[in-house]
Amino acid sequence: MNKKIVLASSSPRRQQILKNLDLNFDIIKSNIEEKIRYEESPEHIVMALALEKAIDISNRLNDRSIIIAADTIVYKDEVLGKPKSFDDAFNMLSRLQDNAHLVYTGLAVIQGNTYKKIVTYEKTIVKIKKLSEDKIRRYIETGEVWDKAGSYAIQGSGSTIVEWVKGDYFNVVGLPISKLDDILSNYFDINLI
Repeated sequence: MNKKIVLASSSPRRQQILKNLDLNFDIIKSNIEEKIRYEESPEHIVMALALEKAIDISNRLNDRSIIIAADTIVYKDEVLGKPKSFDDAFNMLSRLQDNAHLVYTGLAVIQGNTYKKIVTYEKTIVKIKKLSEDKIRRYIETGEVWDKAGSYAIQGSGSTIVEWVKGDYFNVVGLPISKLDDILSNYFDINLI
């Protein structure tokens, strides 16, 4: 595989998912300001943000790199982004506990200097178990919540608060790798395995 691949993300979780596949890729963080358009559907929000990130990197590189960008949100009656304070995280987790919610990840794969672009999304249902206020506080105090949509990390200590997952686990982590594999192999002639 001689194609240059760029991950448009500074997310350690997304990077690790790709590293686990022994994929050679560069990391370039997008400079776009992630403005959530709350009046739009969750699917549209994540796809639009992922595409904006990919286009930002493509414009900066100005070459034929394959650029992978993603954006993840949690949805329970409304979009729940990353918490801004302890109280914000507490309120999000209180809302999610003892309920199922949706996790959406928008995925954009584009080839720079071409018109080739694939934009899609993945949706996963997650049920958080019933939590006491004390357990919510203890979880927030782990520090794990701060850069996570919905205020939890399913791949870390947050795994202890998840009752079940229906759909793609890696989507909840931040990169629906099975869907990405389909896109790369079907449209860009890149096979992850």
